[in-house]
Amino acid sequence: MTDQSAEAGALGGTFPELLRLDEIDENLFRGRCHAGAPLRAFGGQVAAQALTAAGRTVGADRAVHSLHGYFIRPGDPRRPIVYQVDRVRDGRSYTTRRITAVQRGEAIFTLSASFKEPEKSAERQRTAPAVPSPAELPDPYLAWAEADPEGYARSTVSRTLQMRFVPDDSPGLPPEDPGMPQQFVWLRAASPLPADEPLLHVCALTYLSDLTLASTTAMHLQPPRFRRTEPPRLTLASLDHAMWFHRPFRADEWLLFAQRSPSSSDGRGLAIGEFYDAGGALVASAVQEALVRERREAPGG
Repeated sequence: MTDQSAEAGALGGTFPELLRLDEIDENLFRGRCHAGAPLRAFGGQVAAQALTAAGRTVGADRAVHSLHGYFIRPGDPRRPIVYQVDRVRDGRSYTTRRITAVQRGEAIFTLSASFKEPEKSAERQRTAPAVPSPAELPDPYLAWAEADPEGYARSTVSRTLQMRFVPDDSPGLPPEDPGMPQQFVWLRAASPLPADEPLLHVCALTYLSDLTLASTTAMHLQPPRFRRTEPPRLTLASLDHAMWFHRPFRADEWLLFAQRSPSSSDGRGLAIGEFYDAGGALVASAVQEALVRERREAPGG
Protein backbone atom coordinates (compact mmCIF):
# COMPACT_ATOMS: atom_id res chain seq x y z
CA MET A 1 0.00 0.00 0.00
CA THR A 2 1.08 3.59 -0.57
CA ASP A 3 -0.13 6.86 0.93
CA GLN A 4 -3.79 6.37 1.82
CA SER A 5 -3.81 3.61 -0.79
CA ALA A 6 -7.31 3.27 -2.14
CA GLU A 7 -7.91 7.00 -1.87
CA ALA A 8 -5.43 7.48 -4.69
CA GLY A 9 -7.49 5.80 -7.38
CA ALA A 10 -10.65 4.06 -8.45
CA LEU A 11 -11.74 1.33 -6.07
CA GLY A 12 -13.80 -0.92 -8.26
CA GLY A 13 -17.09 -2.48 -7.25
CA THR A 14 -18.60 -4.15 -4.19
CA PHE A 15 -16.60 -6.35 -1.85
CA PRO A 16 -17.78 -9.63 -3.41
CA GLU A 17 -16.44 -8.27 -6.72
CA LEU A 18 -13.19 -7.04 -5.19
CA LEU A 19 -12.54 -10.46 -3.62
CA ARG A 20 -13.62 -12.62 -6.56
CA LEU A 21 -11.14 -15.39 -7.46
CA ASP A 22 -11.06 -17.98 -10.23
CA GLU A 23 -10.00 -21.48 -9.17
CA ILE A 24 -7.55 -22.57 -11.88
CA ASP A 25 -6.39 -25.78 -10.20
CA GLU A 26 -6.36 -27.41 -6.77
CA ASN A 27 -4.88 -24.90 -4.27
CA LEU A 28 -4.36 -22.42 -7.12
CA PHE A 29 -6.43 -19.25 -7.64
CA ARG A 30 -6.30 -16.15 -9.81
CA GLY A 31 -7.56 -12.62 -9.16
CA ARG A 32 -7.07 -8.98 -10.10
CA CYS A 33 -6.45 -5.98 -7.85
CA HIS A 34 -7.07 -2.31 -8.43
CA ALA A 35 -4.37 0.33 -8.05
CA GLY A 36 -3.75 1.94 -4.69
CA ALA A 37 -1.22 4.31 -6.27
CA PRO A 38 -0.18 4.57 -9.95
CA LEU A 39 0.92 1.14 -11.19
CA ARG A 40 0.84 -0.36 -7.67
CA ALA A 41 -1.83 -2.84 -6.59
CA PHE A 42 -3.57 -1.92 -3.34
CA GLY A 43 -2.00 -4.06 -0.63
CA GLY A 44 -5.20 -4.43 1.37
CA GLN A 45 -6.91 -6.05 -1.58
CA VAL A 46 -3.97 -8.38 -2.22
CA ALA A 47 -4.06 -9.50 1.43
CA ALA A 48 -7.84 -9.91 1.37
CA GLN A 49 -7.72 -11.99 -1.81
CA ALA A 50 -4.92 -14.15 -0.38
CA LEU A 51 -7.06 -14.77 2.70
CA THR A 52 -10.03 -15.57 0.45
CA ALA A 53 -7.92 -18.16 -1.37
CA ALA A 54 -6.90 -19.74 1.95
CA GLY A 55 -10.50 -19.84 3.14
CA ARG A 56 -11.57 -21.66 -0.01
CA THR A 57 -9.44 -24.63 1.18
CA VAL A 58 -10.83 -24.72 4.74
CA GLY A 59 -14.13 -26.13 6.01
CA ALA A 60 -16.90 -23.71 6.94
CA ASP A 61 -16.76 -24.92 10.56
CA ARG A 62 -13.43 -23.12 11.10
CA ALA A 63 -13.12 -19.34 11.24
CA VAL A 64 -10.07 -17.14 10.65
CA HIS A 65 -8.48 -16.04 13.92
CA SER A 66 -5.17 -14.57 12.71
CA LEU A 67 -3.11 -13.61 9.68
CA HIS A 68 0.45 -12.42 9.13
CA GLY A 69 1.56 -11.00 5.78
CA TYR A 70 4.67 -9.53 4.15
CA PHE A 71 4.60 -7.18 1.16
CA ILE A 72 7.62 -8.20 -0.92
CA ARG A 73 7.22 -6.40 -4.26
CA PRO A 74 4.71 -3.89 -5.65
CA GLY A 75 1.88 -5.67 -7.45
CA ASP A 76 0.98 -4.61 -10.99
CA PRO A 77 -2.75 -3.77 -11.23
CA ARG A 78 -2.63 -4.35 -15.00
CA ARG A 79 -1.85 -8.05 -14.61
CA PRO A 80 -3.61 -10.93 -12.82
CA ILE A 81 -2.24 -12.28 -9.54
CA VAL A 82 -1.92 -16.02 -8.93
CA TYR A 83 -2.42 -17.24 -5.35
CA GLN A 84 -0.72 -20.52 -4.41
CA VAL A 85 -2.10 -22.13 -1.24
CA ASP A 86 0.03 -24.50 0.85
CA ARG A 87 -2.07 -26.66 3.20
CA VAL A 88 0.44 -26.60 6.05
CA ARG A 89 -1.64 -28.34 8.71
CA ASP A 90 -5.15 -29.58 9.44
CA GLY A 91 -5.28 -30.25 13.17
CA ARG A 92 -8.12 -31.24 15.47
CA SER A 93 -8.87 -27.61 16.40
CA TYR A 94 -6.61 -25.42 14.27
CA THR A 95 -5.90 -25.23 10.54
CA THR A 96 -2.89 -23.43 9.03
CA ARG A 97 -2.45 -22.17 5.48
CA ARG A 98 0.44 -20.39 3.77
CA ILE A 99 -0.34 -18.35 0.65
CA THR A 100 2.04 -16.88 -1.92
CA ALA A 101 0.84 -14.21 -4.36
CA VAL A 102 2.77 -14.40 -7.64
CA GLN A 103 3.16 -12.15 -10.67
CA ARG A 104 5.58 -12.79 -13.56
CA GLY A 105 6.94 -15.79 -11.68
CA GLU A 106 7.95 -13.75 -8.61
CA ALA A 107 6.38 -13.57 -5.17
CA ILE A 108 4.87 -10.16 -4.42
CA PHE A 109 3.19 -11.06 -1.12
CA THR A 110 3.14 -13.92 1.37
CA LEU A 111 0.49 -14.65 3.99
CA SER A 112 0.15 -17.14 6.81
CA ALA A 113 -3.41 -17.61 8.06
CA SER A 114 -4.78 -19.68 10.93
CA PHE A 115 -8.35 -20.96 11.32
CA LYS A 116 -9.98 -22.62 14.32
CA GLU A 117 -13.14 -24.20 15.63
CA PRO A 118 -15.16 -21.90 17.93
CA GLU A 119 -15.01 -22.63 21.65
CA LYS A 120 -16.37 -21.07 24.83
CA SER A 121 -14.09 -19.42 27.40
CA ALA A 122 -14.03 -16.56 29.91
CA GLU A 123 -13.87 -13.15 28.24
CA ARG A 124 -12.41 -9.70 28.90
CA GLN A 125 -11.43 -6.73 26.71
CA ARG A 126 -10.22 -3.14 26.72
CA THR A 127 -13.06 -0.63 27.00
CA ALA A 128 -13.92 1.09 23.72
CA PRO A 129 -12.93 4.79 23.54
CA ALA A 130 -15.74 7.33 23.79
CA VAL A 131 -15.97 9.03 20.39
CA PRO A 132 -18.73 10.72 18.37
CA SER A 133 -20.95 8.34 16.40
CA PRO A 134 -20.65 8.17 12.60
CA ALA A 135 -23.98 9.99 12.28
CA GLU A 136 -22.40 13.03 13.96
CA LEU A 137 -19.43 13.22 11.58
CA PRO A 138 -19.12 14.56 8.02
CA ASP A 139 -18.54 12.34 5.00
CA PRO A 140 -15.03 13.19 3.70
CA TYR A 141 -15.89 11.91 0.24
CA LEU A 142 -18.52 14.63 -0.18
CA ALA A 143 -15.75 17.21 0.09
CA TRP A 144 -13.79 15.24 -2.50
CA ALA A 145 -16.82 15.21 -4.80
CA GLU A 146 -17.17 18.98 -4.48
CA ALA A 147 -13.45 19.70 -4.98
CA ASP A 148 -12.87 17.20 -7.81
CA PRO A 149 -16.21 16.07 -9.32
CA GLU A 150 -14.57 14.42 -12.34
CA GLY A 151 -12.13 12.42 -10.22
CA TYR A 152 -14.89 11.40 -7.84
CA ALA A 153 -17.12 10.37 -10.75
CA ARG A 154 -14.37 8.09 -12.09
CA SER A 155 -14.13 6.38 -8.71
CA THR A 156 -16.68 3.95 -7.34
CA VAL A 157 -15.54 4.50 -3.76
CA SER A 158 -19.07 5.26 -2.55
CA ARG A 159 -20.15 1.77 -3.63
CA THR A 160 -17.25 0.12 -1.85
CA LEU A 161 -16.69 1.68 1.57
CA GLN A 162 -17.69 4.51 3.87
CA MET A 163 -15.40 6.40 6.28
CA ARG A 164 -15.84 8.99 9.02
CA PHE A 165 -12.81 10.63 10.65
CA VAL A 166 -13.10 11.61 14.31
CA PRO A 167 -11.71 15.15 14.90
CA ASP A 168 -8.78 15.40 17.29
CA ASP A 169 -10.64 17.86 19.50
CA SER A 170 -13.74 15.67 19.96
CA PRO A 171 -14.89 15.48 23.59
CA GLY A 172 -14.24 12.18 25.33
CA LEU A 173 -11.20 11.12 23.29
CA PRO A 174 -8.47 9.45 25.35
CA PRO A 175 -5.47 11.75 25.89
CA GLU A 176 -2.64 11.30 23.42
CA ASP A 177 0.51 9.94 25.03
CA PRO A 178 3.74 11.83 24.23
CA GLY A 179 5.40 10.43 21.14
CA MET A 180 2.34 8.32 20.25
CA PRO A 181 0.09 9.99 17.64
CA GLN A 182 -3.39 8.54 17.34
CA GLN A 183 -6.40 8.71 15.06
CA PHE A 184 -9.92 7.29 15.16
CA VAL A 185 -11.83 6.35 12.02
CA TRP A 186 -15.24 4.74 11.51
CA LEU A 187 -15.29 2.28 8.60
CA ARG A 188 -17.77 -0.05 6.92
CA ALA A 189 -18.61 -1.62 3.59
CA ALA A 190 -20.93 0.66 1.64
CA SER A 191 -23.36 -2.06 0.56
CA PRO A 192 -24.88 -4.97 2.54
CA LEU A 193 -22.93 -8.23 2.67
CA PRO A 194 -24.47 -11.72 3.05
CA ALA A 195 -24.94 -12.57 6.72
CA ASP A 196 -24.15 -16.25 6.17
CA GLU A 197 -20.64 -15.68 4.75
CA PRO A 198 -18.38 -14.83 7.73
CA LEU A 199 -15.23 -15.29 5.62
CA LEU A 200 -16.39 -12.47 3.34
CA HIS A 201 -16.76 -10.12 6.32
CA VAL A 202 -13.30 -11.03 7.64
CA CYS A 203 -11.73 -10.51 4.20
CA ALA A 204 -13.55 -7.19 3.80
CA LEU A 205 -12.18 -6.04 7.16
CA THR A 206 -8.69 -7.12 6.08
CA TYR A 207 -9.09 -4.80 3.09
CA LEU A 208 -10.36 -1.93 5.25
CA SER A 209 -7.58 -2.37 7.81
CA ASP A 210 -4.91 -1.31 5.28
CA LEU A 211 -6.47 2.08 4.50
CA THR A 212 -5.19 4.29 7.32
CA LEU A 213 -2.56 2.53 9.44
CA ALA A 214 0.40 3.78 7.37
CA SER A 215 -0.80 7.37 7.63
CA THR A 216 -0.98 6.97 11.42
CA THR A 217 2.76 6.21 11.53
CA ALA A 218 3.52 9.53 9.78
CA MET A 219 1.18 11.90 11.63
CA HIS A 220 4.17 13.59 13.29
CA LEU A 221 5.37 14.57 9.80
CA GLN A 222 2.17 15.26 7.84
CA PRO A 223 -1.60 15.12 8.38
CA PRO A 224 -3.56 12.17 6.95
CA ARG A 225 -5.03 12.49 3.46
CA PHE A 226 -8.37 14.06 4.32
CA ARG A 227 -6.87 16.47 6.86
CA ARG A 228 -4.22 18.16 4.73
CA THR A 229 -4.48 20.79 2.03
CA GLU A 230 -0.95 20.54 0.64
CA PRO A 231 0.46 17.72 -1.56
CA PRO A 232 1.95 14.74 0.32
CA ARG A 233 5.61 15.10 1.32
CA LEU A 234 6.10 11.45 2.19
CA THR A 235 6.16 8.08 0.53
CA LEU A 236 4.29 5.53 2.64
CA ALA A 237 4.13 1.81 1.90
CA SER A 238 3.10 -1.25 3.94
CA LEU A 239 5.96 -3.57 4.81
CA ASP A 240 4.09 -6.16 6.84
CA HIS A 241 0.60 -6.55 8.27
CA ALA A 242 -0.90 -8.74 10.98
CA MET A 243 -4.45 -9.16 12.29
CA TRP A 244 -6.23 -11.08 15.02
CA PHE A 245 -10.00 -11.61 14.97
CA HIS A 246 -11.50 -11.83 18.46
CA ARG A 247 -15.29 -11.84 18.12
CA PRO A 248 -17.92 -12.13 15.36
CA PHE A 249 -18.74 -8.91 13.51
CA ARG A 250 -20.28 -7.55 10.33
CA ALA A 251 -18.08 -5.51 7.98
CA ASP A 252 -21.17 -3.77 6.56
CA GLU A 253 -21.92 -2.20 9.95
CA TRP A 254 -19.92 0.70 11.40
CA LEU A 255 -16.66 -0.31 13.09
CA LEU A 256 -14.43 2.12 14.97
CA PHE A 257 -10.74 1.77 14.06
CA ALA A 258 -8.77 3.17 17.02
CA GLN A 259 -5.14 3.60 15.94
CA ARG A 260 -1.90 4.74 17.52
CA SER A 261 1.77 4.70 16.54
CA PRO A 262 4.31 4.02 19.33
CA SER A 263 7.46 4.34 17.18
CA SER A 264 8.94 5.78 13.99
CA SER A 265 12.64 5.43 13.12
CA ASP A 266 15.01 4.05 10.50
CA GLY A 267 12.59 4.94 7.70
CA ARG A 268 9.91 2.73 9.30
CA GLY A 269 6.85 3.41 11.43
CA LEU A 270 4.78 1.03 13.55
CA ALA A 271 1.00 1.37 13.95
CA ILE A 272 -1.38 -0.56 16.20
CA GLY A 273 -5.13 -0.58 15.64
CA GLU A 274 -8.24 -1.99 17.33
CA PHE A 275 -11.67 -2.46 15.77
CA TYR A 276 -14.76 -1.95 17.95
CA ASP A 277 -18.34 -2.45 16.85
CA ALA A 278 -21.05 0.10 17.65
CA GLY A 279 -21.84 -1.74 20.89
CA GLY A 280 -18.25 -1.41 22.13
CA ALA A 281 -17.13 -5.02 21.53
CA LEU A 282 -13.48 -5.39 20.53
CA VAL A 283 -13.78 -7.53 17.39
CA ALA A 284 -10.29 -7.39 15.84
CA SER A 285 -6.76 -6.00 16.26
CA ALA A 286 -4.21 -5.04 13.61
CA VAL A 287 -0.50 -4.18 13.59
CA GLN A 288 1.41 -2.79 10.63
CA GLU A 289 4.94 -1.62 9.94
CA ALA A 290 5.16 0.91 7.12
CA LEU A 291 7.95 2.48 5.11
CA VAL A 292 8.10 6.23 5.86
CA ARG A 293 10.34 8.34 3.61
CA GLU A 294 10.55 11.93 2.47
CA ARG A 295 9.69 12.23 -1.21
CA ARG A 296 12.60 13.22 -3.43
CA GLU A 297 12.18 16.05 -5.90
CA ALA A 298 12.31 14.90 -9.52
CA PRO A 299 15.36 16.18 -11.46
CA GLY A 300 14.67 19.74 -12.51
CA GLY A 301 11.62 19.85 -10.19
